[in-house]
Amino acid sequence: MKRIVIVGASSGLGLEVARLLLAEGHTLGIAARREDRLMALKQEAPDRVKVAAIDVTAADAGTRLRQLIDRMGGMDLYFHVSGIGKQNRELTENIELNTVNTNGMGFTRMIGEAYRYFAERGEGHIVAITSIAGTKGLGPAPSYSATKAFQSNYLQALEQQANARNLNIRFTDIRPGFVDTDLLKGDYRYPMMLKPQAVARDIVKAIHGRRHVKVIDWKYAILTALWRRIPRFLWRQFRL
Repeated sequence: MKRIVIVGASSGLGLEVARLLLAEGHTLGIAARREDRLMALKQEAPDRVKVAAIDVTAADAGTRLRQLIDRMGGMDLYFHVSGIGKQNRELTENIELNTVNTNGMGFTRMIGEAYRYFAERGEGHIVAITSIAGTKGLGPAPSYSATKAFQSNYLQALEQQANARNLNIRFTDIRPGFVDTDLLKGDYRYPMMLKPQAVARDIVKAIHGRRHVKVIDWKYAILTALWRRIPRFLWRQFRL
């Protein structure tokens, strides 16, 4: 049994994975901007769930994470789910900047705090949901695809650094395709939508298997492998 912190556990994949890990008997620290949305999960196992209100874009988010870890008596695994994304073909400024703030600054703030904690402790496991959108620059969602590429590269850089420092810190980069959650609600119909419950099960398997990178599911693994082989001069001609 492990002590696991999940930031972004109030809905979607964060909530589904939290339920699976709770059923396995782990102790959870669950966090999101709105604490009230987490209380229903806490009622399922009051003795094994700690709740905290954490906004990853706030300057005190790292401090709040440490406080949650202290309340749990330590942390063995950090799971970062928090993120936003939206199609923005008109490049509306606040959409782009909010996405960068959450997926860039917020991600760096929280992953960095977890990394420093595990470095002090001597071991740990960092898991984060990035996206297949980080494979190539996607015109319909510029800041989203760019920040997802940043996240994957950041995790890879920390993995290399931890190895160089002889730190026993594991990293798992989860790259789902389009998942049927509130994040993708809207007028646009996404292809090959995945069910969150099935994706959550694959995430838990990847965590237990200590996978370095996990693309979910097999269809997206093939798709992204093809994307990587498309030359830049052809990719810019695509109408997505």
